[in-house]
Amino acid sequence: MQWSEWKEWIRESRNIVFFGGAGTSTESGIPDFRSASGLYNTNTNEKYAPEDILSRDFFWERPEDFYTFYKSKMVYPNAMPNPAHEALARLEQRGQLKSIITQNIDGLHQQAGSRNVLELHGSIHRNRCTDCGEHYGLDAVTSSPEIVPRCSACGGVIKPDVVLYQESLDMALLDQAAQDIREADILIVAGTSLTVQPAAGLVRLYRGHKFILINKSPTPMDRMADLVIADSIVKVFNDLVD
Repeated sequence: MQWSEWKEWIRESRNIVFFGGAGTSTESGIPDFRSASGLYNTNTNEKYAPEDILSRDFFWERPEDFYTFYKSKMVYPNAMPNPAHEALARLEQRGQLKSIITQNIDGLHQQAGSRNVLELHGSIHRNRCTDCGEHYGLDAVTSSPEIVPRCSACGGVIKPDVVLYQESLDMALLDQAAQDIREADILIVAGTSLTVQPAAGLVRLYRGHKFILINKSPTPMDRMADLVIADSIVKVFNDLVD
């Protein structure tokens, strides 16, 4: 299969689905999790492992430690969309991209102009009081005078709308993602190790024969893909999307 043929398929398709992970945003300055230099494989000088800190129990038992880590390692308010985010937004605007399914919580796809984004793991831009349910934006977290942000209405603890360990994903979002992948003409998967369940299992639902997998490191699903590209996501999208 020639690269020019893949580009032609992209140009002709009206039902592309993109499934992306942390690697989609690394070129926006946001570290990933599971690569050799990712958050889970580097010394963060923390007393607890990232997987423990980013859990529901830890949030409730040690909210100050949770937020100290969360604000410094998970929130990048100055990050900007990179050319891959922008290319995906252009595909949607042209009526070619049906949906973006993302494991990221940074909101960069929406910032780039994409509208149909399924955020499987939530978003740093949505936050809610655990007592009264009042909703807040990211500024309530980053600009809080205290380490643990508090609700201005009732004083309750504000919790980010992100899926922590020990929490379940939104089943309605999962069902929509599954439907979109099943019906996709072209499936592009990028920047994910495809090891996190149940999100990674969604990829196995694809029924077509135009599965493009872009990831710098090998994944368990490389053999399933019709095209595997071990390169920069931004570079690939610059070539793939005119």
